[in-house]
Amino acid sequence: MANLRLSLACGPYDRTQALIDGTIRPEGIDLNYVPLQPAEIFWRQLQFNEFDACEMSLSNYVMLLSRPDPPCIAIPVFPSRVFRHGYFFINTDKGIEGPQDLVGKRGGVPEYSMTAAVYMRGLLQHEYGVTPDQIDWLQGREDRIELHLPDNIRVTQAPKGTELGDLLERGEIDFLMTANNPLSFRRGSPKVARLFPNYVELEKDHYKRTRIYPIMHTVVIRREIYARDPWLALSLYKAFCAAKDRCFATLKEAGSPKVSVAWMQAMIEEEQAIFGADWYPYGLDSNRPTIEALLQYGFEHGLTGRRLEAEELFAPSTLRDIPLTDGQHL
Repeated sequence: MANLRLSLACGPYDRTQALIDGTIRPEGIDLNYVPLQPAEIFWRQLQFNEFDACEMSLSNYVMLLSRPDPPCIAIPVFPSRVFRHGYFFINTDKGIEGPQDLVGKRGGVPEYSMTAAVYMRGLLQHEYGVTPDQIDWLQGREDRIELHLPDNIRVTQAPKGTELGDLLERGEIDFLMTANNPLSFRRGSPKVARLFPNYVELEKDHYKRTRIYPIMHTVVIRREIYARDPWLALSLYKAFCAAKDRCFATLKEAGSPKVSVAWMQAMIEEEQAIFGADWYPYGLDSNRPTIEALLQYGFEHGLTGRRLEAEELFAPSTLRDIPLTDGQHL
């Protein structure tokens, strides 16, 4: 029987390189891996449903799943995850010394519903007592998914082409929550600084206390394809896991480092000391606190009409190991 042909749009990551170059092949699938930047993937899939499977914003996926007839189902693969304390930026003339000073301020955000912003608002609320309704939000780009926010959440759309980092530098917004360092900060503007200069220390402490390692993106399969061939979910999940394992094996060969950093071995050892042997885990069980946090924050911020359960997010076959004995692996 011929393999199933499947298109997959996903970012160009070290942990997926073996899928890109074909070293790892999903069982029963002829995979066409289309390496694109995530923002382009999300827009094309959410607007035009172009790919059979793709990387997807976790918060956008959760929003879709909370509504009738969700168009896709996920597997517990997480191509992108980033701690977010280091992505709060302030205008240095606004008298902002700490998170509590954001109350009553005007805050910029590229998109209110993007995953980074969900985790960052959750951090403000649950760590510092600053709730979303205490801030006037300015959104930089159009919504990828139509929002139905509570009346007490104030979000204004910026004019098309607005660069939020420039607004921050000029003082037209007081602070900015974003997924990447704004251009004004990269230029070295004295008007723009991090809210948390010691962000790495705070992120490590937050993880040790909460076990939350923010997940930005998951991988989804169009629901009609999954309904026709449900076996492909586990096949694709296993292939992603194998590709990550191959990447880890390569990185651990630190005597001839494959990444252009001086202390690769020390970095891996530190990551493993904090996260365990698998420092970038897939699967639900290893990521439950992180996923539960995202689901809680999304509901609290008005992005979902109900509080989803973590098990609802993923194809059931990917949620537990197949119970085989050693002899059955022959």
